[in-house]
Amino acid sequence: MRFSKIAIGLVTLSVGTVNAFTVHPSQSTTTFVSKTSLASLAEPVGGRSKDEIASELASGKVLEGGQVIDFSSVKGPSKAEQALDEARNKVVAANGSIASSLQDAILGINQDVIKEVGHDLGIFADDVAVQKCGAYLRSLAPAGTFEPKEETYTSFTEAEKAEFSQILEKAYVESGEVTSAFAKTFYLGTQIMNEEARKAIWAVYVWCRRTDEIVDAPRESNDDMLTDLASWEVRLENLWKYGEVVDVLDLCLLDIRIKYPNLPITPFVDMIRGMLMDVPNLGQDRYETFEELHLYCYRVAGTVGLMSMPVFGCAPGFTEEQAKEPALSLGVAFQITNILRDVGEDAVTRGRVYLPQDDMKKFGVTEEQIMAQRIDENYINLMKYEISRARMYYDRALRGVPMLAEESRLPVQSSLDCYGKILDKIEENGYDSLNKRAYVSKWEKLFTIPFSWYRTQEISKILPLPGDKPLSPEQP
Repeated sequence: MRFSKIAIGLVTLSVGTVNAFTVHPSQSTTTFVSKTSLASLAEPVGGRSKDEIASELASGKVLEGGQVIDFSSVKGPSKAEQALDEARNKVVAANGSIASSLQDAILGINQDVIKEVGHDLGIFADDVAVQKCGAYLRSLAPAGTFEPKEETYTSFTEAEKAEFSQILEKAYVESGEVTSAFAKTFYLGTQIMNEEARKAIWAVYVWCRRTDEIVDAPRESNDDMLTDLASWEVRLENLWKYGEVVDVLDLCLLDIRIKYPNLPITPFVDMIRGMLMDVPNLGQDRYETFEELHLYCYRVAGTVGLMSMPVFGCAPGFTEEQAKEPALSLGVAFQITNILRDVGEDAVTRGRVYLPQDDMKKFGVTEEQIMAQRIDENYINLMKYEISRARMYYDRALRGVPMLAEESRLPVQSSLDCYGKILDKIEENGYDSLNKRAYVSKWEKLFTIPFSWYRTQEISKILPLPGDKPLSPEQP
């Protein structure tokens, strides 16, 4: 279970949800203090102690509406953070020259990725061409985009410029191929974006995919993984600070870093922390409360929404700060959907139970039952409860679609509608997500697009589709 594949857009439960965090109507943000933090407990949850978890939860900010927490830049004094810092110090001391324990030509592009795509990746440009192309892209950046650093390549012929354009275009094409291979619903949504936005979203996805592969790759120990992950984080920081690139796929991220100067590094760094939460003996394989799961949802899914907002842009009269709460809501909605779809698979193949333990106790569902993949009325009621929570977040996310630039509304609305249908499929499967995988076919997704288009039109506010809720007066 990793990052949500289409947490790229901008959800209140009418009945049944116990709200564990609230904010006074007059407040726009407040510090979130989990009930977990009230007890000083040190029992480990996977590799994270209760105190570590409580410390991070207490650093979140509750956004307007009281249902979404912004965990941007939250780094608790965790075992995982300490281990990553130690690996990072070694990488920095070695000036980034520590070789990966993996045999991959491109970090994060392993043989599984190549097999899924169907051909080798990144072999169309050598290291010199990549560095020259990177230098050329930096030369096009507005003054002040990057901190000054001595350049090896400073002048370029017209023939070289044409070659660089071809290299960058090929890097984007391969980024699209990776996106299509691993995230079909996500890729479908990008097909109705303009070309520049589509390429930018592919670049974001491929960075996330590579981060996921770095953490998931089989190794002898966590030490090797942490070294690779630390190197990856240092590379990210150097790209943001100096515009440095290491391999040909980095060129796409550099290009969008230049084209979208307000693209923040924070959600990228936060996603790395989300990946660590899934690492055995460092992360967390059980979640006592929904508040704990909320942090995970932010890091692996909400972050993608924050990465994407500068690409989508905002409608006149709206700011990214206003659109942030709906974007994070959609990330939570998508990740809860992933979790509900994959309960059986996560338990049986990975030994993981993401469902909040408090919720399981409330409905009388046991881990033994989940591992045995046994459906009963208790499990069905638990699924109904969790589905209603997910739909609450989808509803909150829906408020953000009109906040987006007009050309970005349909891709986000269609992604929201298509992914939300997974919940419908779970219901159609009799709430059996232990033995069956909820699946929305390509044709069902395509059939959804005209309805998504209608929902982005002003008339839908007056004449909503059957089953749709009209927007309330305070919504855009």
